[in-house]
Amino acid sequence: MFTVEQIKTAHSKVKSGADFPAYIQEIKKLGVTYYETFVTDGHTDYFGADDYRTSSPSKYEALAITETPNSEQFKIDIQAHQQGKTNYPTFCTDCAKSGIEKWTVCMSKMTCTYYDKARNEILVEEIPH
Repeated sequence: MFTVEQIKTAHSKVKSGADFPAYIQEIKKLGVTYYETFVTDGHTDYFGADDYRTSSPSKYEALAITETPNSEQFKIDIQAHQQGKTNYPTFCTDCAKSGIEKWTVCMSKMTCTYYDKARNEILVEEIPH
């Protein structure tokens, strides 16, 4: 099975949202089937076959997630990130300000879904292969 260290190595190649699809392909090859990243502190829970699960530690000081989501602002922020205009810490701060609590990536569907604190889907994106 995969390790957090292997995932960290793959993630080190990501400089902006533009690099995200290649990262997803790389960790999919490692055996990751699904993961959830929590905006509050940046930790991620990774899942694989046969109920395998591992988690990364917190990546930064806790961010306060806005109670009321602002999906329009979030769509502007994510577009900027995907175009390489913002780095990962800025993207996470933007997510918190827009009320995004977490995102999940499903390898079988090749989707990335963003959720608010009430677990409502704010945005579902297809990940390019």
